[in-house]
Amino acid sequence: MRKALLILATLAAMALIGAALAQRWLVAGLDTPGPHSEPVIIQIQPGLSERAVLTRLHAAGVLSEPRAIQLWLRLYATGRSFKAGNYELPADATPRAILEQLWSGRVVLESLTVIEGWTFAQMRAAVAAHSALRHTVSGLDEAAIMTALGLDGLHPEGRFYPDTYRFAAGTTDLEILRLAHDQLDRRLERYWRERTADTPLQSAYEALILASIVEKESALPAERPLIAGVYVSRLRRGMRLQSDPTVIYGLGDRYDGDIRTVDLRTDTPYNTYTRGGLPPTPIALPGDAALRAVAQPTETGALFFVATGLPDGSHEFNEDYAGHKLAVTRMLERQRASARTGSPRPGSQ
Repeated sequence: MRKALLILATLAAMALIGAALAQRWLVAGLDTPGPHSEPVIIQIQPGLSERAVLTRLHAAGVLSEPRAIQLWLRLYATGRSFKAGNYELPADATPRAILEQLWSGRVVLESLTVIEGWTFAQMRAAVAAHSALRHTVSGLDEAAIMTALGLDGLHPEGRFYPDTYRFAAGTTDLEILRLAHDQLDRRLERYWRERTADTPLQSAYEALILASIVEKESALPAERPLIAGVYVSRLRRGMRLQSDPTVIYGLGDRYDGDIRTVDLRTDTPYNTYTRGGLPPTPIALPGDAALRAVAQPTETGALFFVATGLPDGSHEFNEDYAGHKLAVTRMLERQRASARTGSPRPGSQ
């Protein structure tokens, strides 16, 4: 009996020693640089088991002993789970560093850039074309999308902020739209609070509409407060805005790249040559500079502006129609000169 107990004690001691040695081996292995000398991109899909993830890491060449790692996880890391996503694993990363990265969800971020002055349709097309997004609203019309966002009955144009959005692969298109809408709302609210006291605009939404027009009229940040000042002065005097971009928006698919006299005379809800006041909705997605310009316009007394015809896309501002007519003449002369020399047509609105 005593001999049997001695044998059992010896076996138990050997087991403890073996376990201690195994633990030391496992821990040492966790902190040994991996076999990969270059960064490795790997995708972990939702629902993959722990074993499947380790097998994938082994196949990608970043883990040498996936079974040993799985044993360590069962002994010392129960209850922790890997997060799905696309990961860039640094060169020579240790198994411990890789596990920490997958536990914390430090994924590679994708990006989507929404351009200032785009329409909602253009933004929606860019969202739909992004392969890293999970598409959930592709079959919905604009009204249904707004309902899905909790914005039932609102027109989508102008209500999304143009910016570069960073996100993890698998993010839904609706999440991006919600983020862009929330950003626009925050900025619009802030600038509306900071508006000049004597603005003729009656609401933040009217400011958004005018900002979308300013956005389309010029790409030069320095000109936007001046353009906003012209339109604010016109609204104050009851003059029509006479903005070409609003006419173009109203034409929709009928616009072929050239705006003609007949277009200026053809009435639509967006034609600010035939109708007074602001159009019924924004015509584009305004950026920060346009929103700020409308809240704090620079009124110089100018009531007219026209493209100079110079390559920089600048405009000439005038207080009276006679000066404006001369500016138009100069612009047309520059355009004709450019056409004769075969140089690119200078920018004009």
